Amino acid sequence: MKNILLSWLGHADLKAMAQDSTDDIKTAVEKVVRSVDSKVSIGLGPIKTLTSQIQFDSIYLLTNYQTKLNKAFAAWLGCNPTIIEIELKNPTDYQEVYSVADANLKSIYEKEGREQSFNILLSPGTPAMTAIWVLLGKTKYPAQFYQTFDGKHWKTDIPFDITVDVIPELLHDTDFYLQQFASKTPQEIKGFENIIGKSQAIRIAVGRAQKAALRNVPVLITGESGTGKELFARAIHKASSRRDKPIIVINCAAIPKELLETELFGHIKGAFTGASNNKAGAFELAHGGTLFLDEIGECDPAIQAKLLRALQPISGENSSLREIQPVGAVETKKVDVRIIAATNKDLIDLVDKGSFREDLYYRLAVITIGLPPLRERKSDIPEIAENLLTQINEDFSRQEPNYKHKYFSAATNKFVKQHEWRGNVRQLYNVLLQAAVMSDSEEIKVIDIKAALNETIGSRKKQNLLELNLGEGFSLDEQLDLLQVYYIKKALEQAHGVKSEAARLLGLRNYQTLDAKMKKLKIEIEK
Repeated sequence: MKNILLSWLGHADLKAMAQDSTDDIKTAVEKVVRSVDSKVSIGLGPIKTLTSQIQFDSIYLLTNYQTKLNKAFAAWLGCNPTIIEIELKNPTDYQEVYSVADANLKSIYEKEGREQSFNILLSPGTPAMTAIWVLLGKTKYPAQFYQTFDGKHWKTDIPFDITVDVIPELLHDTDFYLQQFASKTPQEIKGFENIIGKSQAIRIAVGRAQKAALRNVPVLITGESGTGKELFARAIHKASSRRDKPIIVINCAAIPKELLETELFGHIKGAFTGASNNKAGAFELAHGGTLFLDEIGECDPAIQAKLLRALQPISGENSSLREIQPVGAVETKKVDVRIIAATNKDLIDLVDKGSFREDLYYRLAVITIGLPPLRERKSDIPEIAENLLTQINEDFSRQEPNYKHKYFSAATNKFVKQHEWRGNVRQLYNVLLQAAVMSDSEEIKVIDIKAALNETIGSRKKQNLLELNLGEGFSLDEQLDLLQVYYIKKALEQAHGVKSEAARLLGLRNYQTLDAKMKKLKIEIEK
């Protein structure tokens, strides 16, 4: 295992070099650090103090000094270091320092391989540089830390794990951080722009998701069907440092259990009948990115056991590094994958019933994000409905050049906001889609929404018209019109558009009576 040193090149290192350098180099150093007193010995400087006492196989020095000084320092150090020249406008700007350090550490890790022993010297550089070293060395790029002073060096033990000790505690303490989470709308948070709404319920959910996105810890998203769990998973990925890598989605309920293992972990050629080639599974395809396991509660016990093994942390490694074994393979593979899971079931209840592993639950639910149903964020419904109708209008316009955009009446807006929407956003979209198709005018009326609701809920769940709740939102005329529209359309369908036959089916005296009703209710015969 190679012993690798990473460090910034700091002022103290240049001053130490200047004491043993030519006047030309001394003058160049003075322009950078402003004072080099040859009469005052400052020792070897942090880097040479450490390298003179510990031997490293590779040394990487990040520097924003001019090439002339960098070459002079490398020659003076005498350990054949790799000089990485970077552009850093402000060495005290945390965002800038983080971006530079993260990009270069990633490159070094990919070049050297994560199996090596990485060491970071904290002494050179600004306080911002030191803080960023600690942040990265305790999370994405595990490393040991060194410090030097007065010719001595020592290992610095930082006794906490940010991903295990700090982040989960921070995010589980919702009472304290509630207002902090709810301070911004989704549209104000990078990565979450596609989530619609300004209610406190959705702000809190987005705030928690934003915090979770910052680190590679597993996230469990819970909520009823249609609340947007996959939308949130994609937003977390988009807001994370893995945004440029793939997000792979696996619906555990949609894949037969006998095929789910190979979909997750892949297989080798000859592993089973029909396995004519090697196949990469979702874990391998998501390397460097995110794996979203939707409907995780549907996994059978055998798959749960294999997932638990894959999610087991590797001692001394990055917390997102996984070890998987393709079906039929003897050797394992290491992949770097961030896990997000989702379910519309109560996993704790499933644990109590013995149908879901408790150890797997705790492996997945390091951070949990509960998504509120629409009935708990009614103030968001009008904006969501308008957004969905805009999508429907744009889709229809692409298909029909002469299509006229539909819009809601004031009464429709009120009705849509007051409705319970037990199927959440998915049900709302389906109802609006059907209403837009079936409406005979550009204005979508309440009667169009109610007709669509009756169709989408299904005959098994249709509400008895004699048992409707009276009060706010109820209109006797609308209910009677709804009944007439429903049966007139049904009669016209059975009569293949022949009005006289439809009138007979409806018990009307003649087709003129039917025609008058159709004009009043704005019903047209479908071609």
